[in-house]
Formats: sequence, structure tokens, C-alpha cells
Amino acid sequence: MTTVFANPDALIHAVGKHLGHSAWVTIDQSRINLFAESTGDHQWIHVDPTRAVAGPFGATIAHGYLTLAMTNQFLPQIMRVDGISMGINYGVDRVRFPSPVVVGSRIRAGAELVRVDEVAGGVQAVIRVIVEIEGSDRPACVVDSVSRFLR
Repeated sequence: MTTVFANPDALIHAVGKHLGHSAWVTIDQSRINLFAESTGDHQWIHVDPTRAVAGPFGATIAHGYLTLAMTNQFLPQIMRVDGISMGINYGVDRVRFPSPVVVGSRIRAGAELVRVDEVAGGVQAVIRVIVEIEGSDRPACVVDSVSRFLR
């Protein structure tokens, strides 16, 4: 279920709160190949299933940046801010990839509102997004995503 904020100011009162989870998504070889094609990153651990079987992960793995990019799909499922003129992806403060996403894995994200600061015309929110791998104790990605929500 999506956490909905009535306006940017409502974010200030939610600092420190967990905002929920996204739906699960299966990372298949087709998605990995499309990402490789769009970025030019054709490293064998991502795109060569035959060679990857003998590699360090036993199968192909998703690019770390593919996992990071998936947060753009997950965040709108987790939270929404109404009463804004626009939302802006302002960047990230920190990104880590603690565990690889092996092809066929299901991932989802959970999010926590870490910080909210006033900026010209609105607020800037730091949202810690943790991409989980189903059945794993270690996350695939932890990112402090920075968004601006303008009034």
C-alpha cells in the first residue's frame, strides 16, 4: 500500500518512519540483457549464462546499476506526495550493493524517510531505499535517494 502525504510539509512529521514496501519483481535475463544493451555494459557475468555458471555467482547477475535503477519503479509504489507542482529526483547521497541479484531472483524495496529539509519552494527529502532479495538476509542495494517536492 502506498503511503500518501497530503503535501510536502507533511513529510516533516514522518521523519524516521518506515514508509512501506513495493511489489516483488522477478529479475530475468531479458531485463539484464536490455540494461546491458542500453548502457553498453556487456560483461560476461551479466550477459553470458553459459560462462556465468562456472563464475563466482553460479549464474548471471543483474548489474548493480540496474538494481539501483529499479528504485525508480519501486519508490512510487511506496510513497506519493500530493499538493506539489513537481517532484524532482535530486540525486543520491550514498549507494551500496551488499549482495548480487542472481538471475531469476525476486526483489522489492522498502523505504524509510531519513531526513527532510526546507529548500526554496518546497522540501528536500532523503529516503533510504533498501532493495531486498527474496530469501536473503542481505540486501541487494541500499541507497539514500534525495528528492525535492516543490509546492
